[in-house]
Amino acid sequence: MDGGLNGVVERTTALQTWLATVLKTDSVRLTPASTDASFRRYWRVWHAGQTWIAMDAPPEVEDCGRYADLARRWRAVGLNTPEIIAEAREQGFLLISDFGERLYLQELSADTADQLYGAALNTLERLQTCAPTDELPRYDAALLTRELGLFDDWFLTGLLQRSIQSDERARLTTVYQRLLTNALEQPQVCVHRDYHSRNLMRTEQDHPGVLDFQDAVLGPITYDVVSLVRDCYIAWPESRVQDWSRAYYARATAAGLVGDVTFECWQRWFDLMGMQRHLKACGIFARLKLRDGKPGYIADIPRTLNYVIAVAGRYADLQPFGDWLKTAIWPMIELQCSE
Repeated sequence: MDGGLNGVVERTTALQTWLATVLKTDSVRLTPASTDASFRRYWRVWHAGQTWIAMDAPPEVEDCGRYADLARRWRAVGLNTPEIIAEAREQGFLLISDFGERLYLQELSADTADQLYGAALNTLERLQTCAPTDELPRYDAALLTRELGLFDDWFLTGLLQRSIQSDERARLTTVYQRLLTNALEQPQVCVHRDYHSRNLMRTEQDHPGVLDFQDAVLGPITYDVVSLVRDCYIAWPESRVQDWSRAYYARATAAGLVGDVTFECWQRWFDLMGMQRHLKACGIFARLKLRDGKPGYIADIPRTLNYVIAVAGRYADLQPFGDWLKTAIWPMIELQCSE
C-alpha cells in the first residue's frame, strides 16, 4: 500500500470519479469528515443541497464489505447504523448516510450524561438481544491474548522503551490469565468492540447513530458497557459509573442475558473486562504514535491507565499489579506526556 501523499491523492481522485458515476454528476464537492485511528478516511460529500459520507477503506488493509454487511444487518433489527447508499468493495469505497457532526464526545456534560448514556444503553440492549451473531468471529482466548500483547509490545517496550524483567513478566502473565478467565466466563453476546463517545452520534431521530462497528465479535457481555461508561476519552465520577453499571445489570437481568448472577459478580466482570480493554487501549495509543504517526492519542493514556490502577486497587490479588503500575510505570507516562 502506498501510504504517502501520492497514494492519498490517487485514491481521492479515484473516489471522486466513482462518486461522479454514482451521483450522476461532475459537481461533487468533498470536505474531510472525521479523523480515524485506522487506515480509513472519511469525506463529507456535497451535491444538490444534500450531504452523504464517503468512506475510503484501502482494500489491502481494510474491509469495507464487512462494514456494509453489518450496517444492513443491524439496521434490520432497529439499530441506527448508516444506510449504505452505494458500494464498490473491490475499490474499498462506500457512500453512506450522514449522521451530522454532533459527536457524543462534544455533547456529553454533567447535565446531559444520563440522557445520552440512557439512549446509548437502550441501543446496546437491542444490540445484545436482537443482533444476529451467526457470522461473528469469537472474542476467544487467542484474540484477547493478542490484544493484551499490545500493552507489552507497543506500550511498555515501544513507547516507554522499558525491558520487561522476569519477575515483571511473571506478574503480567498472572494478571493476563485472570483477565482472560474473567472474559471467557461471561455470557457471550454481540459486541460492538469500540462502543464509546467517539463512535456515537447525537441524531435528530433514532438517537444515537452508531459508527465504527466493523470489528464486531461474539464476546463478553460487559465489554461494550465498560467501554461506554469508562471511556478512554472522557472520565466520570466513579459513583455515576457505578449507577450506570447497576442500571445495565438490571436491564440485562430482566432481558435474560445474565441468568441469576449477583450484582457483585457482574461488577467483577465489568471491572476486569475494563482492565483488559484499557491495557489494550494503552498499547493501541502507543502504536498510533510509533507506527502510524498519530501522536494525539498519547494524551489519553493517563486517563486510560488510571482506570487500570484504580480497579486493581479494589481486588486483593490485583493490587500488587496496580502498585507496580503506580510506582514503576506512571512516572514514565507523566514524562512522556510532558514532552
